Amino acid sequence: MVQADSLSSWRSLQAHHDSVGRSFVLKDEFKKDPARFEKFSFKFDNTADQSEILFDFSKNLVAEETLKILVEVAKEAGLEKLRDSMFKGEKINFTEDRAVLHVALRNVSNDPIYVDGQDVMPGVNKELEHMKEFSEQIRSGEWKGYTGKPLTTIVNVGIGGSDLGPVMVTEALKYYGDRKQTLHFVSNIDGTHMAEALRDSDPETTLFLVASKTFTTAETTTNANSAKTWFLEKTDNKGDIAKHFVALSTNESEVTKFGIDKKNMFGFESWVGGRYSVWSAIGLSVAIHIGYDNFHEFLSGAHAMDKHFCEAPLEKNIPVIAGLLSVWYSNFFGAQTHLVSPFDQYLHRFPAYLQQLSMESNGKAVSRDNNMVKYTTGPILFGEPATNAQHSFYQLLHQGTKLIPTDFIIAAESHNPIANGQHQKMLASNFFAQAEALMVGKGEEQLKAEQTPEPLMKHKTFLGNRPTTSILAQKITPGTLGALIVYYEHLTFTEGAVWNINSFDQWGVELGKSLAKKIQAELDEPGVPKGHDASTGGLIAAFKQKAGLLSESKI
Repeated sequence: MVQADSLSSWRSLQAHHDSVGRSFVLKDEFKKDPARFEKFSFKFDNTADQSEILFDFSKNLVAEETLKILVEVAKEAGLEKLRDSMFKGEKINFTEDRAVLHVALRNVSNDPIYVDGQDVMPGVNKELEHMKEFSEQIRSGEWKGYTGKPLTTIVNVGIGGSDLGPVMVTEALKYYGDRKQTLHFVSNIDGTHMAEALRDSDPETTLFLVASKTFTTAETTTNANSAKTWFLEKTDNKGDIAKHFVALSTNESEVTKFGIDKKNMFGFESWVGGRYSVWSAIGLSVAIHIGYDNFHEFLSGAHAMDKHFCEAPLEKNIPVIAGLLSVWYSNFFGAQTHLVSPFDQYLHRFPAYLQQLSMESNGKAVSRDNNMVKYTTGPILFGEPATNAQHSFYQLLHQGTKLIPTDFIIAAESHNPIANGQHQKMLASNFFAQAEALMVGKGEEQLKAEQTPEPLMKHKTFLGNRPTTSILAQKITPGTLGALIVYYEHLTFTEGAVWNINSFDQWGVELGKSLAKKIQAELDEPGVPKGHDASTGGLIAAFKQKAGLLSESKI
């Protein structure tokens, strides 16, 4: 596959941008075309919860011709072929020789999906049934700890996707959660993270979920062993590890060596990437907290968006259009960032989850044909829930020098309609106002009408013409959340397909970790290690001195 900027449609897009893109004024486009909202808005019918999600792309810097050319870029880049290859179980993650089949984990229609000629669905369903049985035993109190008490404190020990996915989903769906449970998610190797989780935990009622596919991830196994030490010390070595620890892993020998019964292992295949693993056994904490029926609805919402991505024509394909808009802004407007700002407090961890999904997937500079790309890839994704965020960094959106494409997300119905729904109306008013203000801005004529003093005219000018996508759901149900996550998954897939990069490996994670292993050993050795640059060597020496690891200063 050739590089994106070698495609004939890419050159057409560049010509279109040169002739139209720089002079495109959104508010004028709405005046010229009263049907613009209808043309650029799409409704997703979510069969999981019988709801509808509205995706409004009309406040983006696109004309009908723009979208037409973007779709041609997607076709010429081979998006449809790559998408179909993924769903067929072909090994599109070629640098690791793996299929990419997180879509199988939420394949609630149970259609066969094959890898190397074998249908993976029986294995997927077996693990789901295991999760259902176990989660119901924990929730009902049937599963008891070593002293016969139910387990009501859940500590998930993982890192990366084994942490970000479960913590985001349990927060997003907290309304559906069992409020008798206390949940902790420990990921940081900083001992404070584990210490705070254990501080008020009772070993008689605490369940640890150790999430590591290989059961060798350094941070996770270190944290797990610290939890095990705490548990045994607190129980005078009488505690039964097998009743209080389960493994989300496939490495039976390491799991059983730790003391976990192999019957309490929940596995997932090599074709499940960490940032796509919340649909797998990694989501066990989710199933325990919200109940398996809600977890199944979560999977169903994801599957509904998968079907849309596979079946809708590209010009009406919601995640494809979103991914193409990201390419449009990144490569033709010089945008380096993408803001996701949910107007929903339950979604406060959603942007952090999307950061890994986007930046670990498409933070690549080498194409699938083994050449360095000659264009920008992988936008920096960030976000916080509104309305907090508009009192923080929205100033930069409105009057800064950077173009920041923005997604706003809201539900029409709140789970907590206090004060007769006035809170939600106020929240919604800000949702609508921010997108409108970013588009229309505020010019000199309006400022003069407001009798703005001349010295303040420029300071109070808003240029407008800032692009936004508005996403309006009925309510953030498990099915709606599943669909929203998958919308962003396939948006990211679309970006990677057009940029001709492998969105499914993450070699960039490994270098620092491998160097850390070497330096960790050096911290246990006497003296100041050699072989580092002056800065690193000096910092190591200073740390060892401050930590009492050097008898005298070597700096």
